[in-house]
Amino acid sequence: MRAIVTVIGKDHVGIIADVTALLAQYGVNVLDISQTVLQEYFTMIMLVDAFADLARTLDEAGAQRGLQIRAQREDIFNAMHRI
Repeated sequence: MRAIVTVIGKDHVGIIADVTALLAQYGVNVLDISQTVLQEYFTMIMLVDAFADLARTLDEAGAQRGLQIRAQREDIFNAMHRI
């Protein structure tokens, strides 16, 4: 099952490294990634190949790093963003 992972927060060194290392630790493959910095804010969206109980783990990891990290199943994400 695929999932959408979003990361938002104040930009600082190592955000991409931290998030992708955590995903790799759980055997999650990043299928696509887009990131940008808007003034001092970092934003990233990733399509990953697994979901499982990743949402809670990412939420807790984000809180420790001052970031909002959310994971949502791809089908639910698509349904919520359909016009």
